[in-house]
Amino acid sequence: MSGWVERIAAFAGTSELLSLLADPADAQSTAEAERLFWMTLASGWFTAFADADFPDFVPAVSTHLHCVGTNPDFIYGTATIDGTGSYVLTGERGDGLFLLMDIAAGGLGVMDRPGPSLGLLDFDKLTLDQHGGFSLLLSTERPADWPGDWQRLDPSARSLSLRQASYDWGVGREARIAIERIDKSHSPQRRSAAEINERLSALAAYPKRLSGMALGFIAAQRSKDLWNRLEHDDWAGQGGVQGQHYYQGLFRLEPGKVLLLETDLPDQVRYWNVQLSDMLWNSVDWMNRQSSLNGGQAQIDSDGRFRAVIALEDPGVPNWLDPGGNSEGAIMLRWTEASSGPQPSLRLVDLADLRRELPADTPVISPADREAKLRARRRGVQLRRRW
Repeated sequence: MSGWVERIAAFAGTSELLSLLADPADAQSTAEAERLFWMTLASGWFTAFADADFPDFVPAVSTHLHCVGTNPDFIYGTATIDGTGSYVLTGERGDGLFLLMDIAAGGLGVMDRPGPSLGLLDFDKLTLDQHGGFSLLLSTERPADWPGDWQRLDPSARSLSLRQASYDWGVGREARIAIERIDKSHSPQRRSAAEINERLSALAAYPKRLSGMALGFIAAQRSKDLWNRLEHDDWAGQGGVQGQHYYQGLFRLEPGKVLLLETDLPDQVRYWNVQLSDMLWNSVDWMNRQSSLNGGQAQIDSDGRFRAVIALEDPGVPNWLDPGGNSEGAIMLRWTEASSGPQPSLRLVDLADLRRELPADTPVISPADREAKLRARRRGVQLRRRW
């Protein structure tokens, strides 16, 4: 089989990334890194054969493909386009908190290369009918006879990235979106052997690229010594949503202690959340664990502040963040379209003193209460249209 040996060797070369681990000799870390390599290979399949003439919004990240800090509140979709073409998007906006689309000159797909954001489109600014239906044309020039919404398409555009956010998982209607290219006739062709080989070779090399991004991000956080503290970033042009405040860092738990996160809230904010990831930048399982909280799920204290507790065992507070058995990991908090970007703080406190560090009226969550909440959380995740 042409190229088979070379492609297997390319995938095997991903093992060179093990040097980015804090301890490449640790059996648990290397096993989890190998799992990441296979996960990114699976993720790559969704975009390896993307076609700008026949685009489709595909879920390259999800509950199972949860690498590079996947946001638990988002349903993602990515499509490959040609910026010189014309595309019509039709569908229904749905009931989510928001539906945003980033138009970019590059992307994270297998055949993509990194490129800057060319603009962010908010579907709430489109003309929606009584059912939330829309029709949007993307093209370099607006046709004189086009009656609906239009967005100029930069000729350098190569990808569209959708994010639909929800505070209340599994409630309401998810967005429904179709995309089609209209400046070419609909005439799909069988792929040649040369093109198949080219794309398979790119797919085999993809885990090194995407896993390298994840492990490199965590290695950079370690090099900055961001243990139990947070830095600000906007992630503009790097896969993040334009106009967000991101606070990111690393957490480290010690025996007998928990980590207390505290922050003010912006006066106005469209969306916010906090989430935990492991030391490979995989989001901690949010279906079966309360490893994230958003502005709809979180309980705000009586003094108007948000406090959450990162602890290996349930501390019996509403805003527990479960690190999934990891005593070390990554943390990210984001404010979207906020009037300000308050900086959270992290501090270790003795578990025995935790209640004294919290407002006196902080409720106690019993094991039975937690069980019920986790089961409701699991149902909510599964009821969303994830792929």
